[in-house]
Amino acid sequence: MSADTPDGRYWNAAKETRPRAEREAEVLGLMQQQLAYVYEHLPFYRRHYDAHGFHPRDVRTIEDFTAKVPVITKQMLRDDQEAHPPFGSYVGRDPDIARIHGSSGTSGKPTLYAISRRDWSYIADVMAQGLYTCGVRPDDRVQLATVYSLFMGGWGALLGTERLGATAFPIGAGETERQLDLMYRIGSTVLITTPTYALHMLETAAAQGRDTVNSPLRLGIFIGEPGASIPGTRHALERGWGIVVRDMATTSEMTPWSTNAECEAGNGMHVMQDEVWTEIVDKNDSTRLLPDGQSGAVVYSHLRRRSQPMLRFYSGDESHMSYEPCRCGRSYPRLPAGVYGRLDDMLIIKGANVYPSQVQRALLSIPGVGVEFRIILERVGALDEARLQVEHAPDLPRESRQAHIAELGERIARRLKTDTSISFRVEVVDHGSIERSVSKAKRVFDNRPKFRPG
Repeated sequence: MSADTPDGRYWNAAKETRPRAEREAEVLGLMQQQLAYVYEHLPFYRRHYDAHGFHPRDVRTIEDFTAKVPVITKQMLRDDQEAHPPFGSYVGRDPDIARIHGSSGTSGKPTLYAISRRDWSYIADVMAQGLYTCGVRPDDRVQLATVYSLFMGGWGALLGTERLGATAFPIGAGETERQLDLMYRIGSTVLITTPTYALHMLETAAAQGRDTVNSPLRLGIFIGEPGASIPGTRHALERGWGIVVRDMATTSEMTPWSTNAECEAGNGMHVMQDEVWTEIVDKNDSTRLLPDGQSGAVVYSHLRRRSQPMLRFYSGDESHMSYEPCRCGRSYPRLPAGVYGRLDDMLIIKGANVYPSQVQRALLSIPGVGVEFRIILERVGALDEARLQVEHAPDLPRESRQAHIAELGERIARRLKTDTSISFRVEVVDHGSIERSVSKAKRVFDNRPKFRPG
């Protein structure tokens, strides 16, 4: 794959702009090939499909794929690796493993990802297309302030950067003052990191007296957590760094995860449906596809990957999709608001359903509020208590400071009550007093006693 238009607008113009019907005809064939492959060669899928009375020949249309193919979950993958170590019985037929990565588990034992050499090269191609969609070009210097460990995210971004032909600076996450020194010294033009860490870098740079608006950066691509599609976070990053902000995300299991990538129109992430088929389904019925614009659970399927392919992987993400044409000319559908939450992040507080992303959106709409906050849940007697610790902005007026803080706390409490129906006890704390994260921010501390059966 290569940039094949005169103005370099697309990585692959024929692929990215072809009619939906033509693309979906190819997708159906790829679905049928993958289903036949996993049923014949991956015992995990044969057992799963037989248990649900499903056979690959049952899929004759794309609609059949949603209605008839049972989903898989991360817990199922973990359980299978426990029973069939180290990679599970879904690793593939005699894979020539090039890389081993993983993601953390609740028990501390990671779920392992074994990626074949064929798929590693394929992933590089698709990651490059995703980065190109976001605006990276071969003459860029890309600072990868991501965690380099078992976690797949940073490695995928590095792989795509190198395949695209840009200069990669994989410094990793942490050592923020050194990050900034080298960013300005080297002249990094693109930053890839989490929104949380980019905001922390911004605060540190401002404290050093740097001119952040005129930094060498022109583009920020944000991965790993919701944020870049939340207007308040996006505006803080754009204003603070003077950059264009682009969102990119799926999950480590679905690498190449760049198959959701935002174009120059800045109106949501394009979904590369000819690489990873993406469905928005009813949260309570994974066989029911939802219409455009309706929010639901995101289900992903590899169409070409053969080592540990995921078919109808129930990601736990929440989003909605639109096929409304994009002015960039790509015919892929979009996730207009990005991936804006995780269904398993949903909190039940006093009987109401609340997402941390809801709280973040509300806070970022209030002048005088900083970017860091914590939700602390406790049980007082028989009742839940919801506390919110939130930093004030660094430019809070010094005159009548306590009065400003009190008034800010009242405004926050009123807004949260309106947006979430929950009465939070709000504590406005000093700017910089909440610990910063170099990767995904921990926002929720649920100290309520857990129910244990028996």
